[in-house]
This record gives sequence, C-alpha cells and structure tokens, in this order.
Amino acid sequence: MPAGSPGPAAQSARRPPPLLPLLLFCVLGAPQAGSGADTAVISPQDPTLLIGSSLQATCSVHGDTPGATAEGLYWTLNGRRLPPELSRMLNASTLALALANLNGSRQQSGDNLVCHARDGSILAGSCLYVGLPPEKPFNISCWSKNMKDLTCRWTPGAHGETFLHTNYSLKYKLRWYGQDNTCEEYHTVGPHSCHIPKDLALFTPYEIWVEATNRLGSARSDVLTLDILDVVTTDPPPDVHVSRVGGLEDQLSVRWVSPPALKDFLFQAKYQIRYRVEDSVDWKVVDDVSNQTSCRLAGLKPGTVYFVQVRCNPFGIYGSKKAGIWSEWSHPTAASTPRSERPGPGGGACEPRGSEPSSGPVRRELKQFLGWLKKHAYCSNLSFRLYDQWRAWMQKSHKTRNQDEGILPSGRRGAARGPAR
Repeated sequence: MPAGSPGPAAQSARRPPPLLPLLLFCVLGAPQAGSGADTAVISPQDPTLLIGSSLQATCSVHGDTPGATAEGLYWTLNGRRLPPELSRMLNASTLALALANLNGSRQQSGDNLVCHARDGSILAGSCLYVGLPPEKPFNISCWSKNMKDLTCRWTPGAHGETFLHTNYSLKYKLRWYGQDNTCEEYHTVGPHSCHIPKDLALFTPYEIWVEATNRLGSARSDVLTLDILDVVTTDPPPDVHVSRVGGLEDQLSVRWVSPPALKDFLFQAKYQIRYRVEDSVDWKVVDDVSNQTSCRLAGLKPGTVYFVQVRCNPFGIYGSKKAGIWSEWSHPTAASTPRSERPGPGGGACEPRGSEPSSGPVRRELKQFLGWLKKHAYCSNLSFRLYDQWRAWMQKSHKTRNQDEGILPSGRRGAARGPAR
C-alpha cells in the first residue's frame, strides 16, 4: 500500500461483515424509499481523496422533522458498522465522523458510507472514493494483420492499480496533418488494448498515444510513431504437418502452409521452427528456415515423441526495409521418430562385422559431414540431396565390404578361401 498502515476506521472497514453482504455499487445520497426520505444529509457528499488522507464527515438530521435528533445515529462503511469512538455529536441534530489514514476503495465505483437511524433504517448515503491519480501509460506496441487495421496494447503504469475507475483512451492521428482520432473497440486482446478496424492510410506515419483519466487526475503516454507497413504480422502458419522420413530414426519432416491473410500483397516471409521432447519444457529454435514451407529436423532421438511449432515473419511489404512482427506460434503438432533397430549398450547382441568402417580419409570426411548435419535442422534441397546420396552410398559400401570380408554362407566361404596349404 503506498500510504502507511491503515487507521482503526479503515481496518474496521476491511473486515468482512458477519451478517450483511457488501453492497456491489455505491449508495448515493438519496436514501431508500420508506426509510425516512429527506430526513438527513451527509457532508461532504461523494468526496474523492488520496490514499492516506483523513475524512471529517457529518450526518445532519433535518430540524423540522418531529423527534429528529442525532442521538442514537451510527455509521456503516461498506455494510460494516464503524466503532462508536470514531463518532461524536456536534449538536442535537448532527453526528460527526473522523476517519484517518484511509486505504484505497474496495470497489472502483466507490465505498458506501451510510448514516443510520437508531432502528437501522438508512437516513443518508455517500460514495467515498479513495485512490491514486493515474500514472503515465507506457510500453505501447501495435501491429496490423491486413494493412487496413491496427491493434495496440499498453501497460497502465508502474503501479497500475489506482483503486478508482480509470478510463484509458487510445488516440491516433496522421503525423503531419489531420485531427485526433479516438479508438473505439477496447479490450480486444486484453484489458489494456484497442483495435482500429479500418480507414488507415499507407505510406504515411501515424502518431499514437494513450491518455488515462480518473477522478484524481490524468496522465498521457509518450507518442509512438509508426508506419503501418512496418508493423505487419500474420496469423500462425496453418496446416502444420510433422511426419517421419522413411525409416530414418533421427529425423522428422515438417511442412506447413503460408498464412493466407497477406497472399494478395507483395511481401516476403521468413519462418522459425521450434521443437521439444514430449516430457520437456525446453524448446530448441531453428532460425535458418528462410522462406521455405518445409524443413527436415535432424539429430533427433530415436523412438521419441516431439512437439513442433512454426511461426512467420512477413517483411519487405511494398518495399518496406524494416522487419515485420513475428506471429504467434502455431498449435503444437506431435510426431515420434522411429525406434532404433541397433542394439543399445549392454544389449548382448553383436553388430555385424564391417558395418562401421572407421579408417580412411574419405570415411573421416563423411563422418564429419554427418556430424554437422545431425547437429542442425537442414532445410535446403541441396542438403537433402547430399545427405540422401551419402546414405545410399553407405548402404552400398556396407554390402560390398561385407562380401569382401567373407560374410557369406558357410558353403561359399571355403570356396572363397581356396585349397588349404
């Protein structure tokens, strides 16, 4: 709480009432029908105070009311009866109330301060507003999904909570001419956001700012200057499909469709992929996908479920030199790599002879090439061809080497060896 510790009246008001429910809206000055209308008045009526302030209020019974007297009157705040020591009679028709070190209002519509007769009937009511003036809004960010609209959001202030109803208005205008305009569609992507649906100009900068106002004052953000073409974004790429690559145990193929919203506009797009193991929360991001709509992930664990997401960044819209804004990630798509057919450590099975030759300069270079590929997701057609050619060559090489080293049926081994000497 910005102010110090609350006084006894404020503390009493903070405890929930044992029997009476809290009023949802502030009781205004007019008393309820049938409760002694026009018999008393509270002063000041509907005051607005800073947190930590004190309040001196009075409830005065009309002198021309038969039997009217301040004796037996009492106060409630939000339905909770205030301690009698906070009140004192000023004269026969007036009861005073002193509240110190007030906390922020429990409801933005104002707290209910009510003066009651001896029998509990309501004589008069007042709204008590206790809070803070708004702080300067900041962190304005805007984006467009079709170059005709604009959505913006902001942060309300360092502390945010004012305890009073605070109105936020998003204003915008063309930078060098034109009048101020006010956004009308609020709360579109959160509590502090607004959507301008149409009638925006291209190739001309806009000035955008936010004004905050409540009963204690107003504040204005810094002005954000932007061109619609520089803040274009899209929906996430649709139709993301993840599938196995034949029987390759360490790879998955990812394909998607370009976002349709900007298909009629001249632009380029770049994509990012991220993926994680099923039981992990850590994502690995692939940055070098460029403008393709497919990619092969390599170096994965065999027999493992992966979740994959894709997002898009449009850029070069009508020649704009600034990068666009990344879209949200697509919904996660799951797929699993094939299980390894090779025996694991301690499996007790023997790997065929000659299946992994380990010498020779050509073999060493190929192992280096494979190691590089397995550490990266590779997305160019050239990489696909090189890798697939290498796999085919290795399979053929293994068969030839097995034959040369005598992994033949037993009847043919003796013929291959020739007569013993």
